Order: sequence, then structure tokens, then C-alpha cells
Amino acid sequence: MLIDSHVNLHAPQFDEDRDAVIARARAAGVQLMVNISDRVSNFPAVRALADHSDIWCTVGTHPHEAKEDPDLSAATLVRMAADPRVVGIGECGLDFHYDLSPRDIQARVFRVHVEAARETGLPLVVHTREADAVMGEILETEYARGPFRLLMHCYTSGAELARRCAALGAWFSVSGIATFKAAEDVRAVIRDMPADRIIVETDCPYLAPVPHRGRRNEPAYVGHVLAKLAEVRGWSLEAAEQRTTDAFFDLFDRIPRP
Repeated sequence: MLIDSHVNLHAPQFDEDRDAVIARARAAGVQLMVNISDRVSNFPAVRALADHSDIWCTVGTHPHEAKEDPDLSAATLVRMAADPRVVGIGECGLDFHYDLSPRDIQARVFRVHVEAARETGLPLVVHTREADAVMGEILETEYARGPFRLLMHCYTSGAELARRCAALGAWFSVSGIATFKAAEDVRAVIRDMPADRIIVETDCPYLAPVPHRGRRNEPAYVGHVLAKLAEVRGWSLEAAEQRTTDAFFDLFDRIPRP
């Protein structure tokens, strides 16, 4: 089945035609979507989309927004994650490219998310950009304190961090970036990802895959990402769909498998 593991359907880019976007996804064969929380204060809007039976959601704060709630507690995340439609903690992590929140606050808030993932047993949805060394150190240190499951979302970082994360049992999600002509370094890392722990996403409305690059992204385009993953890994399209479906339900195990 086609699954988009990372959508931002509550984003303002969809305010004019959100229902049509969801309908197009379904028409394209997308049977499940996970709507990702960008910040805890915005959770009601994120959660509202999960009233659709085929849309689930997460709770958390993106590193860009960490400064909004520097004293966020794991208890708050755990309480909000008790909602049965919540299937993950995040999106959270480190972004040293834009530095929209101070790095020490990003790290502090990220560790709070790790604690919540550990306590709830829900997977941690991790964003990382230009922070490989610090990300690897935090994940390994926190994992030593107690295991948790993690997803390296839209993975475009280096091979060494991928290796360190894979050693912790991480899952990886592939996005439309894999289809970009100049992204051979990303495809090289995809070739070495653990075959049973790869899923696909759009990260819509961002990062539309070829042939839609430059336009607003939609969940209906996730099939292009799956096709590129199959090509890069040397899998048939059917095998790629089966592998990514199995990996998705292994990770997001609060979602009943059909």
C-alpha cells in the first residue's frame, strides 16, 4: 500500500484546497498519511486532520520553533501523546543550517522529546541538518540511558551519521530529494540504508519530487518517491511497496495494520 509517512497538511499552503489535496491523495492510492506536528502550541490544528480515518498525527516541536517553548517538559508531551490518534513524538531535532533557535535550546528541547519517546514507546521523528556530530552524540548518549525507537526523517545527512543511527536500530525515510538530479550523495546513502527500515514521505508542501519539482508538494506525489527508491535500491516497484509498508507498520505500531 502507498503510505505518506510525513505530511504537513495543516500548513497554510493548503488553506485554500485542503480537502481537494486529501481527495487527490486518496485517488492516487495513498491509503495512510501521518500529519506531523511542527510545534506543541499548534497541536490542535495538527490533531484536527487526524479526525480523518486515514490520517494520523504526531506531537512535538521542530528545532526551528524550540525557542517558543524552551521549558517544554516530557510530561507535557507524554500527556498529549495519550491521544490514540498520536503515533509519534516530534518532529524534533537539530537544525544548524538556519539556527532559527539557539543551539543550546534546540538540544535541550530535543532531549525532552527523546525522554517522551522513551516513556511512551512511540517512535521519535528526527529532523537533522548540518548537525551530524552533535546529533550522533545526543542519540548515542540518550540511547545508553534507555532505548527508544527513532526515525531519521527526510534523511540527507552524511554516511557516518547514518551508520551511527543504524547501529541504534533507526528507521530512515526517503523524500523527493532523492529524485533531484544533483542529489547523488543522498542516493549513495540510501543504497546503504538497512533494507527493512526504510519508509517514504513527501514532507509536503515542501520538496516536491521530479516531475513536480518547484511546485507545491502533495501526498499524491509520494509514488514518485517510492519509484525512485525502487530504482536506487534495485528493487521492483512491488517489492519496494511491500518493504516500505512493512517497515512503516513495524515503526508506527500504534496504527492497526489492515
